[in-house]
Amino acid sequence: MISRYSRPEMREIWSEENKLRLWLKVELLTAEALAKEKVIPAQEFKILKAGIEECMKDVPKLLERARELEKTLNHDVVAFTTAVAEKINNRASRWLHYGLTSSDVIDTAFAVQTTQSADLLIKDVKQLLPVIARRAKQYKNTPCIGRTHGIHAEPITFGFKLAVMYDEFGRGLARLQRAREIAAVGKISGAVGTNAHLSPKIETYVCKKLGLRPASISTQIVPRDIHAEFQTTLALIGTSIERWAIEFRHLQRTEVLETEEPFTKGQKGSSAMPHKRNPITWERLSGLARVLRGNAWAALENVALWHERDISHSSVERIIFPDSCALLDYMLHLLIQLMDGLNVYPDNMAKNLNESLGLWHSQTIMLALIRKGLTREQAYEIVQRNAMKTWAAKHAGRDDAHFLQTIKADPDISAFFAPSELETLCSLESHFKYINYRFKTVGIIKDGK
Repeated sequence: MISRYSRPEMREIWSEENKLRLWLKVELLTAEALAKEKVIPAQEFKILKAGIEECMKDVPKLLERARELEKTLNHDVVAFTTAVAEKINNRASRWLHYGLTSSDVIDTAFAVQTTQSADLLIKDVKQLLPVIARRAKQYKNTPCIGRTHGIHAEPITFGFKLAVMYDEFGRGLARLQRAREIAAVGKISGAVGTNAHLSPKIETYVCKKLGLRPASISTQIVPRDIHAEFQTTLALIGTSIERWAIEFRHLQRTEVLETEEPFTKGQKGSSAMPHKRNPITWERLSGLARVLRGNAWAALENVALWHERDISHSSVERIIFPDSCALLDYMLHLLIQLMDGLNVYPDNMAKNLNESLGLWHSQTIMLALIRKGLTREQAYEIVQRNAMKTWAAKHAGRDDAHFLQTIKADPDISAFFAPSELETLCSLESHFKYINYRFKTVGIIKDGK
């Protein structure tokens, strides 16, 4: 099973044809290693190799035959090896799958599919980061209100918000790279992992040729905590996508409208209300992130298996790995499109910033009073009292309801400051003096550029 959201490159990785191609490769490399060890006679290896290579030339036909055999055999790997042996049609086929157990082939090929998927996802994030960086630099000095609990807090710039996003996906890239390394584990160690019939040298040879490292120790399977870690990494990156989807959904609300997802020509927002421009794509990303987390939970459930293995993990992985990789690939590409075409409304940001009438200067004035000699408790009480007056005046609809005018009129404050000093304190610039520094620390700009 693979998601309807899958793109062709990812769909190919998790196709049955690619899986069988990798199974053939594992079988061939194992035989090659055995031939080098003089276990398989050179002439028979030559015949075996030719037969496997013939299968590789027409994998769809091999798959068709294997499926036909599986109806009777009820075992996918045995059906596969039987179909290959038929193609070899020679005594040399006795060396096919020699010393191997099914999971040697399945898990080692699965590791290759996982690393192939990780490579695509890493590429996706590397495409996303410069898009976010470009938009962050574009709005580096565009003031907007910062919100905590959904309530106006202190000013930031929209570029600063996007720099936070950039840094988060930088961590996501690092996690994906680590997850790829962790998942790149194969095993050719036999039915319970003891290498009873094939030496570790064979395992090392096969894994190296496939770009994997051999498991330091395994049972019949590669331990599933490795696969769970990969899945939780995908889920975490998906959750980062949802975190920003929620942010931009809030910013698109009619009464906020600081940003808006692209609305293309001819697009319809509602079947009932022609005026609607809804954040449907951000909502789609929020929903798909839930699927990734659910799949990660299923991967965690796969860790606890019976003894040296059971097969309960297998059916789960056939669904969650193709789907999670396909979903995250799709989500990242959708996020790139959204960030590239995001509509940004600086005028609305300025309007919303002014809605709280300068109350976001409250901490600045409190700290200034502390520097003048007041205790924190005294300063807090004076500033809060004036803030509440400002709120009350705003709710009453008074035109003079501005925090700066309110504190100027309070002798408990004006006694400490000249009017021009209060004007300077209540400026936006003081909030933005380290914006360039933060852009440098996350790597968006260098040397101020």
